[in-house]
Amino acid sequence: MKAVVITKYGGPEVLQLEEVEDPTPGAEEVLIKVAATALNRADTVQRKGAYPPPKGSSPYPGLEASGTILALGSSLSPGSPWNVGDEVCALLSGGGYAEKVAVPVGQLLPVPPGVSLRDAAALPEVACTVWSTVFMMSHLSPGESFLIHGGSSGIGTFAIQISKYLGIKVFVTAGSEEKLEACKNLGADVCINYKTEDFVARVKEETGGKGVDVILDNMGGSYFQRNIDSLSVDGRLFIIGFQGGPTAEVNLSPMLAKRLTVQAAGLRGRSIENKAKIVEEVKKNVWPAIAARKLKPIVFKTFPLAEAAEAHRLMESSSHIGKILLIP
Repeated sequence: MKAVVITKYGGPEVLQLEEVEDPTPGAEEVLIKVAATALNRADTVQRKGAYPPPKGSSPYPGLEASGTILALGSSLSPGSPWNVGDEVCALLSGGGYAEKVAVPVGQLLPVPPGVSLRDAAALPEVACTVWSTVFMMSHLSPGESFLIHGGSSGIGTFAIQISKYLGIKVFVTAGSEEKLEACKNLGADVCINYKTEDFVARVKEETGGKGVDVILDNMGGSYFQRNIDSLSVDGRLFIIGFQGGPTAEVNLSPMLAKRLTVQAAGLRGRSIENKAKIVEEVKKNVWPAIAARKLKPIVFKTFPLAEAAEAHRLMESSSHIGKILLIP
């Protein structure tokens, strides 16, 4: 098969489409013919050498994919519940940038009603990330308020939609009026341009000085103090990225005074069992919202697999809204 190989660590130009060995599915895995894969910021970090795949995972980038089942592992019986020929999307620990990928059976999801096979590739990573962090761990609940940094990203556009579906007041930050307009059109209640506004002041203004209940943060160190200052009593901060660096000098006293909780987690390094649990929760809680047309994948642009480098340049420019797909 053909796959995108990281020929050495560096810029987008190190991504090359090469002929490689087909993956062999393990006993509890299925082999998928990939229809599409989606970019995630983690792919660019892996390309630079700072985010190696977990032991035993595919060396090729790509954390999600959609496609058709080609083969079942030796421990899987037809119809339990998958069959050869089924159209699926999947959460991966790597290997999506390829014509075929082997996936643990617990990380498969059916293509939701009303979503094309291609666009379904844009769902697994964002759905599993947002549901596992914000809902399963930070316990965001109907009637609460929620601040999403990077509201126009793949994660952000998904988080806006699922939160509005569940009756949550949504605040977002983004860096342009075009991005903020996209967030507003998806249902965001308060849209803040972080380049021209102080998001702490705006959050306080919009909440009568109270602050928000939950924050989903992709910046890390550079936003840590301001995030703490933006939270309400019993507020929860969840960190999923370090685009603003991993370190900060911080005044911790508001954490004590407001009984704050700070958590951080990735998805890729979790156990197969833990990922299967998250996928099952997503199927139960998120897929009905998609079937009800209350939530949809937001796809900004598609590229052929051979143009993965160009797709990475687009992602790193941060000029996109939603997801970027690669098509084998």
